[in-house]
Amino acid sequence: MAHFDKTLEYIDKIQNAHTPEDVCRALVDVTSQFGLTALLAGTVPGQGTPGEEQRGHVLLCDWPMDWLERYVTRNYVDHDPLVQYMRKNPSQVTWSDAAARIDLDRSAREVFCDAGAYKLNDGYALPLVTLEGEIVMISLGGEQVDLDEHAVRLISLASTYAIGRAIQLSSASPTIDHRPELTPREKECMRWAAAGKSEWEISQILGISEHTSEKHLLNAKAKLGASNRVQAIAEAIRHGYIA
Repeated sequence: MAHFDKTLEYIDKIQNAHTPEDVCRALVDVTSQFGLTALLAGTVPGQGTPGEEQRGHVLLCDWPMDWLERYVTRNYVDHDPLVQYMRKNPSQVTWSDAAARIDLDRSAREVFCDAGAYKLNDGYALPLVTLEGEIVMISLGGEQVDLDEHAVRLISLASTYAIGRAIQLSSASPTIDHRPELTPREKECMRWAAAGKSEWEISQILGISEHTSEKHLLNAKAKLGASNRVQAIAEAIRHGYIA
């Protein structure tokens, strides 16, 4: 559980951030240890969205400003292999893997080539689907990226939590944060899921069937308004069910 205890420390720093800029810095502090030193997160704009409107989609940004200006003015969003990948298959992926799965044309290759000139040689991206059905893409890049299974879990959870915090801080009119009521079993299953346990492992730990553990996790995810396990864990932490 040592890794997860450290993850909770990172999340606590993100929760204590008071502006989206502070959230951004706190998240990059986490990801930079794996070579991911630049961050851009926001809703995925539609094809042909004007440059100035593209800026309005951004939630968090710690990209090199020259690169951001070049990306927007050259309308790279319409050619970026990563954006193309996310539109078709919103799932966690490294930049290089996304490029390998897309039929790259000259414009797409130019995006990757130009990113490398700003020391963004590779990266990692993940989607977060909001309750309204919008896709928020979190894209992290760097010069020398070093990811293993633990790093991916940590980055996914911290990034998902950071986006939730950024949206909360950016809201023009704060709303009452209703705390969903989880049953004792749902809480237990979520805590073990946060520790990286599978449905089968949770069933063995709690002495229940795998089907039952899966049902508890699905119920908790629905109550927390989450679209996937990582988002459910982030919401369970935010609501104080995991500490």
